[in-house]
Amino acid sequence: MAKNKPQFSIESYGIYQKWNNKGKGLPQIQQVTSIVPAEIDIEFGLILHAKKAKGLQLNWCIEHPDICDTKGRQMQPFHDDVYVRNNDWKFYLGDTIWAPIEDKTGPWRMYIKYNDVIIAEQTLEVTLDDIEQRNESQFWKRRGF
Repeated sequence: MAKNKPQFSIESYGIYQKWNNKGKGLPQIQQVTSIVPAEIDIEFGLILHAKKAKGLQLNWCIEHPDICDTKGRQMQPFHDDVYVRNNDWKFYLGDTIWAPIEDKTGPWRMYIKYNDVIIAEQTLEVTLDDIEQRNESQFWKRRGF
């Protein structure tokens, strides 16, 4: 009998409630958006939903802007492996902004791979711009104004 193919989808992305990594629950989505204001402690990322994938190894990566460590050296992208725990599993991949915020602005590309193939990908733009003003201008731009 053929094994069912795993199914992967992004359940949500954007700004989330503060995540408790010691708790069992995932953070709740506050706003679906790809534009994130550069505010200290704001939580942003994506939630992957995996079905029929128990036991599979996934590789995740967060490519951030040119963030520097405490010694002023540019940090490498964050990455690690995670194993799917059951056949209807959700995984939060995200980060938060910490001081100083100036080097945190720019695109944050988050992706998850299975067998070296990207199965989920989202780029979130962390910006110092006024979010409401930017959303309104994008609204009118999409309508040809």
